[in-house]
Amino acid sequence: MKKILIIEDEHSIATLLSYNLVQAGYETVVANDGKQGFDLALSEDPALIVLDLMLPSMDGVEVCKSLRQQKISTPIIMLTAKDDEFDKVLGLELGADDYMTKPFSPREVVARIKAVLRRTESKPVDPQDSMAPLTFGELTVYPDRFEVFMSEEQIEFTPKEFELLVYLMENKNRVLTRDQLLSAVWKYDFAGDTRIVDVHISHLREKIEENSRKPTFIKTIRGLGYKFEEPRAI
Repeated sequence: MKKILIIEDEHSIATLLSYNLVQAGYETVVANDGKQGFDLALSEDPALIVLDLMLPSMDGVEVCKSLRQQKISTPIIMLTAKDDEFDKVLGLELGADDYMTKPFSPREVVARIKAVLRRTESKPVDPQDSMAPLTFGELTVYPDRFEVFMSEEQIEFTPKEFELLVYLMENKNRVLTRDQLLSAVWKYDFAGDTRIVDVHISHLREKIEENSRKPTFIKTIRGLGYKFEEPRAI
């Protein structure tokens, strides 16, 4: 039974989310302020975190930022009463994997959680059916194992960053527009919001490029989008 951490200060919302998640077969842990939620995220090792943006003692932005600084890559779905593009992009810049604006349907939250966990859960893999690792230069990605290595050093990625990287690598040397990437990786809710793609590309470059300002893997194709290339041998 997978454990979901709900960090939400509105008792009625936390109770409603917890009830629906338990009905869907999950175990839930609830925190009513940011500091408690942060501590539980470290001690309870949840499979996923549902995180409200506006919280007492430590707001959702700070919780998300602090967890990522601690190298905690647990998927995060951020909730907020604000329908503002800045808040959405800020949450994603700090490492949230998905974003929902209140009011929302608890069933939709459950569906989003299932979708994120399906992408990241570790399954027993038959060696005959396993996906071959993707290797370009010093970068190696194991799609089945949710692992990324650069020069044999493992790098931590959020689920959405990992999914985007794999998609780019599987489509190497192809120019992919921001709308194509939105459709392939995000699939819902962010239609036309191409800033989200740029934010995640920036994250990838910071993690895999020797110099993120002069990328060798992920190239910007002005007026079109992005292209993943294998670095040229010197």
